[in-house]
Amino acid sequence: MSELVMGVGASHSTLMNTHWAEVDDLDAAHRFRNGLGAARAALAEQRPDALIVIGSNHFRGMFLDLMPAFTIGVGEVNGAGEAQTPGGPLPVDTALARTLVDGLVGDGFDPAFSLRMTVDHGITHSLQHLVPALDIPIVPVVINMFAPPLPSLQRCRDVGTAIGAAVAGDGEDKRVAVIASGGLSHRLPWPKWFDALSEDDQFLVQAWLNGRTSWSEYEVRRRQIIRAAEPDINSEFDEWFLGLLETGDLGPLLAMTDEQLEKEAGNGAAELRAWIAMSAALAATGPAPRGVTGRTLAYGAVPHWLTGMGVSLLTPTDEEISA
Repeated sequence: MSELVMGVGASHSTLMNTHWAEVDDLDAAHRFRNGLGAARAALAEQRPDALIVIGSNHFRGMFLDLMPAFTIGVGEVNGAGEAQTPGGPLPVDTALARTLVDGLVGDGFDPAFSLRMTVDHGITHSLQHLVPALDIPIVPVVINMFAPPLPSLQRCRDVGTAIGAAVAGDGEDKRVAVIASGGLSHRLPWPKWFDALSEDDQFLVQAWLNGRTSWSEYEVRRRQIIRAAEPDINSEFDEWFLGLLETGDLGPLLAMTDEQLEKEAGNGAAELRAWIAMSAALAATGPAPRGVTGRTLAYGAVPHWLTGMGVSLLTPTDEEISA
């Protein structure tokens, strides 16, 4: 059986690529970048044969004309290449991807799959900074985190459990790592698609609906809208969440409603669904449920990036948890 050997949770911000000079004097930005470096080194030590990357879609690969809750790339996967993130073909572990799809279906889920998938920085930013050579095959798992209704936090935990079980039952002998990309607390100036009030709101919804063949045409104004937003970061929440990861018990987060989560940590905190799925996958890949512990490698609020930026390293323990 294959095994998930490590998990990495990391925030993302394309402003790190394009506007580093604006934050070069901020300790928080350097702590985050150094945390990515420490995670990159830890990941390299594990020598994974494949990476499962769980992240979000920012309406460059998936749009409001069709928005699945969960989508797995099983064939050709291309990076959108926005804001100096990786563009073009990415290496894919097609066999593992098909195993995940089959495993999720067998466990009662209905994942979408794509033989020609475009992923944006919700997947590629983490690869860029954790696997810069892009030389390890991936399986992208994209969760709908910005077009409500969203899959519940509990559903994302259960999807993670099914992913871990599928890896454990694949009949192979691979070392697999899982990366969760997104969060922590932040508030994007993005409307709910059914409640677009301002002119900027209406522009964004049109971009999300009509951008499948022309998303880059909307980029300049999209970027301007985001750059004009005021930061809304809740460091107390972020540190609480990272502390939950360290204990391996995300129960208090899972007990929150979407309304409570957004009020506490902003609409961008919906991306914590990726971290939830990652943690659950690590616990499930083995002959019996395992404990998972986390270690916070970095945290800092970076207002210029609108986001609380964190990096966490998760490892399964030898302790088995009774079902």
